[in-house]
Amino acid sequence: MSEDRKLLEPLSTVVSAGVRLLISLLLAGFVLSVFNGSVPFWDGMNTCVTADWITSSSAPNDAAFGARDGARVSAIPQYCAENPTAGQQTLGILSEVPSLVLLIGGLVLLHRLLRSAAREGVYTLHAASRLRFLGCWLLVGSLVAEATRAVSQAALLDTLADDAQFSAEAVLHATQFPYLAILTGLGLLAFARIMRVGATMREDLEGTV
Repeated sequence: MSEDRKLLEPLSTVVSAGVRLLISLLLAGFVLSVFNGSVPFWDGMNTCVTADWITSSSAPNDAAFGARDGARVSAIPQYCAENPTAGQQTLGILSEVPSLVLLIGGLVLLHRLLRSAAREGVYTLHAASRLRFLGCWLLVGSLVAEATRAVSQAALLDTLADDAQFSAEAVLHATQFPYLAILTGLGLLAFARIMRVGATMREDLEGTV
C-alpha cells in the first residue's frame, strides 16, 4: 500500500489540507454570523444580475474610460437591489449556494476517494466505484447548479428591470454552460470504467496464481 500512497501524492495532501481549510472557514463564518446576530448565508448575499445580453441606447463615453483611438468601450448593465426583499435574497442565495455545494461535495468525495485508495489500494473495485460516483457528482451536479443559477438570475432580473421578463429565453441568456466540469465528469467516468476493468483483471489474476 505504500506504493499506492506515493502515487497519490501530492494530490492527497493538498486535497486534505483544502478540505480542512474549507471546513474551518465555514465554521468561522457561521460563528461570526451568530455573534453578529445575522443569518448565515443570508445577509450580504449578492442580489445583482449582470445582463450582458441587454443593449442600452446610451453609449458610454470612450474618452472617459481612457480608450485609445480605434478602441470602443461597451457598457454592460448590472442590476442590483438596494434594499432587497426576502424573495430577492432567496433568489440571490439560489444563485450562489448550489455552486458552493458542488465545490464542497466534490472536495469531500475526492478526499474520501484518496483516503480509500491509500488504505485499500488504487486498483480496486471500491476505488473505481468512488471515482465513478465523483464523476457523476461533477457531471450531474454542474448541470443542476448552473440550471438553478440561471433560473434564479432570470427571476431576479425580472424583479429589477422593467424591460426584462422571466421566460425560457431569459434563462438561456443567463446560462453559462459548464463545459469544463462536464468534460471532467465524463473523463472521470471513463477512468472509473478503466479502473474497474483493471481491478477485475487483477482479482482474476490473483485468484489464478
